[in-house]
Amino acid sequence: MTKRAEILGEFTANAAGPVHGVSFDGRHVWAATGEAMRAFDPQTGKEVTSLGVPAHAGTAFDGTHLFQIADAIIQKVDPQTGTVVATIPAPGGGKDSGLAWADGSLWVGQYRDRQIVEIDPDTGAVRRVIQTNRFVTGVTWVEGELWHGYSADGDGGLARIDPANGNVLDTLDMPGMAVSGVEWDGGERLFCGGGNSGAVRIVRRG
Repeated sequence: MTKRAEILGEFTANAAGPVHGVSFDGRHVWAATGEAMRAFDPQTGKEVTSLGVPAHAGTAFDGTHLFQIADAIIQKVDPQTGTVVATIPAPGGGKDSGLAWADGSLWVGQYRDRQIVEIDPDTGAVRRVIQTNRFVTGVTWVEGELWHGYSADGDGGLARIDPANGNVLDTLDMPGMAVSGVEWDGGERLFCGGGNSGAVRIVRRG
């Protein structure tokens, strides 16, 4: 089923440049903004902290640590101090996009390859590859369902896919809006990075 996404709100996460990825730690939305990871209050859009960690693509949270793609590596970050406590190779070798944590694995979007790669968060070893039919930006799991952001030629959206075969089950189109990351808030909202707009958009889960 395809329908238009319902945008509930948005806030500016990076007035000086693009948002490369987003995550949610239960209280704050984290945005990857190139030279820093920045946390925001999702209700007010107010920035609450910033970590000086390279942040070039997807971001994830495992309940304790943040994970952040920087070029060809994935950094494991202490959110209290900004210390990088470990690194693993990113499966795309610098061509990676989205990032999510679920069920003891990291799930890494591969934009051009139209794939989502499940990897071991300690070693980076590949566990599984899911092929999709769109350019993959952000990745998130929603109550056992796999969603990914997509974006091409200025139009984006969200797709719910079957993790067994990559088949599209639902889509939420966002015409004229790039999607550069996606994260579920644990309820009825999805946070979507807005690419070069510098915004984070809040979308009702379809």
